[in-house]
Formats: sequence, structure tokens, C-alpha cells
Amino acid sequence: MTLSPSQQKAYEFLKENQISILFGDTGSGKTEIYVKLIEDVIEEGKQALFLLPEIAITSQIEKRLSKFFKIAVWHSKITKKKREDILKNIDDFEVIIGARSALFLPLNLGLIVVDEAHDDSYKSEKVPKYNAKDLSIYLGSKKNIRVVLGSATPLVSDLYKFPHFRLQETFYQTKKHIKFTQNYNEILGEIGKALEAKKQVMIFLPTRANFKYVICAECGEAFKCERCDVAMSLHKNLRAMKCHYCNLTKPIPNICPSCGSDEFKNERKGTSELVEELKEIFPEAVISKFDRDIVTSKTRLDRIIKDFNNKKIDILVGTQMLSKGHDFDVKLAVVLDIDFLLNSSDYRASERAFALVKQVIGRAGRRENGVAIIETSNQDFFDRSYDEFYEEEIENRRVLEYPPFSRIAKIEFSDRKAEVAKKNMEEFLSCLGEREEIIGCGEAPIFKLNNRYRFYVLLKGKNLHKLIYPCIDLKKAKVDMDVVNLI
Repeated sequence: MTLSPSQQKAYEFLKENQISILFGDTGSGKTEIYVKLIEDVIEEGKQALFLLPEIAITSQIEKRLSKFFKIAVWHSKITKKKREDILKNIDDFEVIIGARSALFLPLNLGLIVVDEAHDDSYKSEKVPKYNAKDLSIYLGSKKNIRVVLGSATPLVSDLYKFPHFRLQETFYQTKKHIKFTQNYNEILGEIGKALEAKKQVMIFLPTRANFKYVICAECGEAFKCERCDVAMSLHKNLRAMKCHYCNLTKPIPNICPSCGSDEFKNERKGTSELVEELKEIFPEAVISKFDRDIVTSKTRLDRIIKDFNNKKIDILVGTQMLSKGHDFDVKLAVVLDIDFLLNSSDYRASERAFALVKQVIGRAGRRENGVAIIETSNQDFFDRSYDEFYEEEIENRRVLEYPPFSRIAKIEFSDRKAEVAKKNMEEFLSCLGEREEIIGCGEAPIFKLNNRYRFYVLLKGKNLHKLIYPCIDLKKAKVDMDVVNLI
């Protein structure tokens, strides 16, 4: 594998550091460096583990690495027979490509690559709530395994803690023009220009379905799930309302269950509605959707990616799935409704929104000049480099003593009876006593989830385990250290 001068410098830097970050822009050639590092560990008689945040994006890296190495792909969706075959012949494979669970395979590891290391999907939402990225770092330090965290938008906490190499060179010398607007007609105009030039368009929208909310025009109540304390989303193709947490579906209401009014309004446009709208405006264009409603299997996902890369799709409309490491190259990348994510009540909201925008617009102009257009009223926030964002964000975290300057733990108490969950929380709080580490407690933001009532305690500080474990009854509570999802 021949590397460019900048790639060679990055490779040497990663060799010098046991745990480090490859901070490479989209299209900068991170994979070529990974290949060289893998070749080195194979020469040492060891194996490499290539972690990805989701099963959905294994196909592209599988195709690239299989040209050089004997590989196996490991994730929860492979068949029992395939799983048994891999385990039986585990020593024969040079590289294992996998999601979180691949970390627990009996491998003779010399290298762990954590690609798209910024992605929250590395954190398991089921007990035990481990983070595969953090566990990789732990294994690397304890077992003398080289660990490389690859990302175009590294997490602020990681960038503060670990050495990094900035790889900005791209193989194609292209220019990207970035526009900011709140004018939807201007965005439609840019889409029209791209289609006239026979170029592809990619559009990000944070909401799936047709509309996020159906709200009574009279009393303002949203149509809610009876199992969960959340609004149900409108899916016209199902002719139903659907809860995106427990998947309960209900008929579209004729009258408001609260006041009896038959006047409704729809709020927060989703991908399905946008696709319908664009088909009316651009009837000649081939428009496809790319979200969890349509991508229900790896086969279907691979087909959409193949069709898009083969120019069979003119406009691809999707949710955050669009940003997850897919090798897309488009003339125009559009980001819609990003201010909704930016303004959410989470200390990492600004980091998530900024990274998502950088990831999506990074798909435009990779091999030819491109355009990215961002719908926002916060141009000053998004119109800056990652380094500028990092400097401001790390200082804010320092002042507020948020990670990486502390740790955050969420202790959740849930039960089918609200009074039981509340009592369990109160017993825990009583044991803790008056502590400055307690930064929040009470009903969870989503109070009822799948017919279970939820209370929580949020703790911020250092050595939190010394506070938590003398007081916790793990039969009554779930502990989530270094929480990524406060909801």
C-alpha cells in the first residue's frame, strides 16, 4: 500500500502512539492508512479488529478490505451457522469487521480500529450499557494493543484526552461552496439547478414519517402513544399513527381525545412528506428515502447504496443514517431543520449538531466541485472550522465542569407502577444525602416508556462509583455511566 506524504506522516504518528485519533476529513484517505497498519500487525502474527458503529455500513469496508486480507464480518444479524463457522476458524482470519459485540471474540489482537469513533451507536442502550469505543481504549491500555479512533468529527472529550493527527488532504482537488439560508424556496432552487445539470442531491432531515406531531388546532394537545409519554408520528402509507419508541400503531384520529375537536394541524415535516413534496415539484426525478422505515434489512440498504452510487437515484432523502460513513459523492448536500437538534436540552446538543452538519456536507464535492446548503438561523455557529468549534466548546465544558472534566451518570428507576419507581428513587437519594454531584432528579423526560414509569437521578463529578454503589440496588435500578442519551 503506497501512501501519500501526508498519509505517511499520519501513519508514522499512529505508530508512535498506542492510543490516538486519526482526525481525517471525509475523502482524505483514512482507509489506506488503516490498511498499512493492518499489514504491520499481520506481519507480527497478530489480528486486527475493525469496529463500525452499525451493521448497516459494514458492506463498503468489507469490499475494500477483502481485496487485501482474509476477513470475517461479525454482528448480531449473521446466522447461527455463520457464527459457529467464524468461531471455529477464528485464528484463520486476519481482520474481523464488526459492530460492538465483535470486541468479545477470542482474538490475538495487535490493532483495534474504531471507525466513525464519534458515533453514539457505539454505546449499548441495553444492560450492560458499555461503550465499545471506551472498552477498546481500555483493552488497548491493558493488553498493549494499538487503538486508532478514526473520525472526520472527533468527540470533544476524545480530542482533549488523546493525541491526534489532522489529515486534511483529499485525493481530488475540489472546491465546495457552502450556503446558509432560512428560505426554503432558495433550497428548492438549488435542487433544481443540480437536477438540470444531471447531478445528484442528498438531503438530510432529522425526522422520519410524514409528520412528527399531529396537534389539535383547538386545545393544542398532541396525539400521544398510550404506552409511552410521547407524541405519535403520522405515517400516511400506513394510514396510521405510529410510536417510534414502542412501535404501537393506531388509526389516524377523527377527533381530539382531549377536547373532541375535529380540527388538526401537522408539525415537524418528516422524510416521507418531503419525498412526496419533491416528487410533485420535480416529477422527472428519481427520488428515494433513506431512513429506518425503508431500510429494514442489510440487503435493502445495500441495494439503495448501490443504486445511488450507480446514479439510478437523483435525490436521496434521509435521516442521520445518511451521515454514517457511507461513500457517497454528490453535487449538492442539503441539511434541513438542524436547529431542532441544536436547541435540544442536552449538554452535547451543539456537538452533535455541528458534527452532523460536517458529516453530511462532507458528502458533497468529493470528486468534483460541490455545493452544500444549510437551513438554519444560526449561521455563525455552523460557519466555522472544527478547530474553532472545539476551542469554544472545550472552554464551555471546562467552565461548567462537564466531560471531559468530569463524568456523568444516569441512574434510572422504572416500574409498571409509578409510585414504586418513585419510592426506589427516593430511597437512593436518601442514601446519597445532600451531595453537590446531584445535578438532576425526578421524572424522566419521557416519563412513561412501553408502559413503564421512569424516574432518574443525574450525577456529575469524579469517582462517582464511590457514591453510587454503596447506595444502589441493581435489581431496582439501571446505572448508565458516561451517558450519551439523557432522554
